[in-house]
Amino acid sequence: MRITTEQLQQHLARELKPLYTVFGNEPLLALEAGDCIRAQARAAGYTEREILTADSGFKWSELALAGSSQSLFASRKLLELRIPTGKPGLEGSATLQSYCEALPADTVTLVSLPDLDWRAQKAGWFEALASAGVMVEAKLVPRKALPQWIAGRLKAQNQEADPDTLDFIADRVEGNLMAAYQEVRKLALLFPAGRITYEQVRDAVLDVARYEVFNLGEALLEGDPLHLARMLDGLKGEGAAPPFVLWAMCEEIRAIGKVIAGSASGKPLSMLWREAKVWGTAHQNLMQQQVKRFSLAQVAEALRHAAAIDRMIKGLAKGDAWDELLHLGLRFARGGGANPAPNRGKMTAARAVEAARNQQGLF
Repeated sequence: MRITTEQLQQHLARELKPLYTVFGNEPLLALEAGDCIRAQARAAGYTEREILTADSGFKWSELALAGSSQSLFASRKLLELRIPTGKPGLEGSATLQSYCEALPADTVTLVSLPDLDWRAQKAGWFEALASAGVMVEAKLVPRKALPQWIAGRLKAQNQEADPDTLDFIADRVEGNLMAAYQEVRKLALLFPAGRITYEQVRDAVLDVARYEVFNLGEALLEGDPLHLARMLDGLKGEGAAPPFVLWAMCEEIRAIGKVIAGSASGKPLSMLWREAKVWGTAHQNLMQQQVKRFSLAQVAEALRHAAAIDRMIKGLAKGDAWDELLHLGLRFARGGGANPAPNRGKMTAARAVEAARNQQGLF
């Protein structure tokens, strides 16, 4: 059985299984999931707790020994196995599979793993854990779902905010869920229960947003110029390398071109995703929804602009690469072409956001 961290509370209210595996790329949600399982185990009488960490010097025989031994003072035990690397090795793989075939009695086992790619999730030891117990995946909270996540956290501390205020908080904490949790908790300390206003939040919530280059592609697809402008300005401020940023944008633009061309020739979706290297259900769904906004002519024009930016980065042409990356992103994100315009002049962060708003017709 595989569930998300959002489904865990409801699951634990129904039953407590003998084996849980928590993994994923969102540390806050993984930590909270582990805490929920520990609390439920304690409430059910699993008072003894033993922790094993599979580091470089770990002996896998300790897992079987820990599962078979019971304390003189407690009849039920919570056994935690932490695999920081997510790579148990040959001996560990065999031991985990044997352990899953005969789970110890009166023991709840909690396995903690980092984020794992699809290859690791196809390994025999991982599939054995999935078959024998419950897999709890701590998924990243996407930007679109962040206001709702914040609203849920506010509700838990008897506070609420209007949609515009929630969206403002989301902009300030995007990509940094641990800091988002801290900022929301801070609101409980600063303000009483009930509705909090935009003015209160504006002065209280720090700008702790963090952006990933690999998320640029989805930002282009979503067609939100404001969000894209913030991302590029944030990446620039964090010292991201312009060639890396350009590569990420071009990868998505090429993928869009391949999907458009493949769709026109009648190829099935599974083949389109494979050829365009569009991985993940969320990315594929977004591509399917948004690709109609683009054309092959726009893709070709955007790639010509990208080639001009590449020459700027290499010092072979004059111009500011970050300015041009912004213009490329803004024009392509809204489904339009992009023409190199090296004489457009400097664009500060404030002008970037202003340009985004202009393209949305907000002024």
